[in-house]
Amino acid sequence: MRSVLHPARAVALAFLMAIAFGTALLMLPFSHAGGQGASLLVAFFTSVSAVCVTGMTIVDTGTYWSGFGQGVIMALFQFGGFGMMTAATLLGLLVNSSPRLRTKLISQMETRTLGLGDVTSVARLVLVVTLASELVLATLLTLRMHYAYDLPWAQAAWSGAFHAVSAFSNAGFSIHADSVTRYAGDALILAPLMIAVIAGGIGFPVLHDLRLKLRDPRHWSMHTKLTLLGTGVLLAVGFVGVLLFEWHNQRTLGAMDLGDKLLSASFMSVAARTAGFNAVDIAALTPESWALHYFLMFVGGGSASTAGGVKVGTIVILALLVIAEVRGFRDTEAFGRRLGASAQRQAITVVVLGCGMVALGTLVLLHVSDFPTDQIIFEVVAAFGTAGLSTGITPGLPPSGQLTLALLMFLGRVGTVTLAASLVLGERRLPYRYPEEHPIVG
Repeated sequence: MRSVLHPARAVALAFLMAIAFGTALLMLPFSHAGGQGASLLVAFFTSVSAVCVTGMTIVDTGTYWSGFGQGVIMALFQFGGFGMMTAATLLGLLVNSSPRLRTKLISQMETRTLGLGDVTSVARLVLVVTLASELVLATLLTLRMHYAYDLPWAQAAWSGAFHAVSAFSNAGFSIHADSVTRYAGDALILAPLMIAVIAGGIGFPVLHDLRLKLRDPRHWSMHTKLTLLGTGVLLAVGFVGVLLFEWHNQRTLGAMDLGDKLLSASFMSVAARTAGFNAVDIAALTPESWALHYFLMFVGGGSASTAGGVKVGTIVILALLVIAEVRGFRDTEAFGRRLGASAQRQAITVVVLGCGMVALGTLVLLHVSDFPTDQIIFEVVAAFGTAGLSTGITPGLPPSGQLTLALLMFLGRVGTVTLAASLVLGERRLPYRYPEEHPIVG
């Protein structure tokens, strides 16, 4: 039982329990729109996708599931996005009669806060920011959908609430078969969704830091500075790249006027990294745009956020490491500070293992299906990065392929988190060091 108490194992166990519970609920007859229970594969895949806030589906959420089933899905991705820390804390309370330190460690593992004393304030911030953001967004979407699209109040309110929670949780689930494509030119729908996605995906430690020191950027933590820098660069790269590759594509941006092109490109840049919504047909994108999405989805959002991927901070650390090596610097530095060697090793480990998971998943899907390689890579990276975007081939994959994607979703949401925590908590120093030698590199 002691092994379960390790914070990393506690988080993974909580996710598995939520997935199993969600699968059971979705197999109930009244979860299905037709009144018959969903198959085990459909219920399991949907539950994994929801808990891991991915948004990848093999059935249409709006027509296949009943109102109760959609409510279960929304509860699952709300848990996956926000409740993971709370669930891990409760688990610590259940398995330890003196849980204070272990509870704080579990919460710290999920939030990536550096000091144990910050856990309570961060947890409070998580709750307040999540509920307030979702409530405001749900209200805005409800009003817009009622007055601009003539939806009845009840239908507009449900659609608004579902998409608000999905956006802030970076889940990407939609009750529309075309995701948010029908709102491609509506800034009053897409702009609030983008704000919610960025707020949920930037990471709660960053929000906590900004709340305390918004007007004093010199005293922001290194994590906050690296995350904000990386997020800004990735948003700009995604925006410019989408415009460049899709400007003349008549199936996506080519048929739009200038304003709609800029809006849709902005939304695609935000959503590509983890949100899972799409305002244009993903299957109609150019191969260059697919390749750009590979990178954006693999990186994902900020640490301790509702986003997936290997995380922005990880990639920024590697970029700084490369720059330092190219310039011949002994230390990796940023913002007047030196990055620790352990953080650099952890970043390399996370990215290498992430690449390994993507490569292995791609080989498996290529073996069990006949779809083109570029589409297979897209689905694999989307699953691992919990981005949820799809070229449309996921429902057509054989069960073994769909289970492979489900495993990648779980590893992408839990595996890198567990790995990073295990690296941090398991770091140890040996009482000796071997002689140093320099093999040839490159």
